[in-house]
Amino acid sequence: MKNTVIQLRNIIDKYSEKLRLLTEEEFSLKPNPDKWSKKEELGHLIDSAHNNLRRFIVAQYEANPKIVYEQDTWVRLFDYLHQPAFQLINLWTLLNWQICYVLEKMPSDAGEKMCDTGRQKQELHSLNWLAEDYVKHLLHHLHHILELEAVTY
Repeated sequence: MKNTVIQLRNIIDKYSEKLRLLTEEEFSLKPNPDKWSKKEELGHLIDSAHNNLRRFIVAQYEANPKIVYEQDTWVRLFDYLHQPAFQLINLWTLLNWQICYVLEKMPSDAGEKMCDTGRQKQELHSLNWLAEDYVKHLLHHLHHILELEAVTY
């Protein structure tokens, strides 16, 4: 878990600065009506942070909690497209610092506790796996938002 926290801290430092270089217009542009804008995609990462933070906490005291969310519905209901970019960047940054803190303080044996992330059927994953997957998912979307070399997820 320690390496995951180090990676996440580096991502926060590096990418929050890069996100701040985008203009409000660049953040708001929708490639087409059915695709997310950069703001909405960052909003998706905020939602992911919320849900994963909950997983990292709840799975420490409940056996195999089921924590899922409907990503398109969350993005739509939060209406990220119409929120200021600086506010979304700050929220994303703070949520990820909180994830670092929680992962760092998590007892070493808690990493093996399981959480169910499946919508239709049970999909159990350890907190260690979820933390590593969270970082991969984050990089995938950040590279897409910033139009950097694609990161496979």
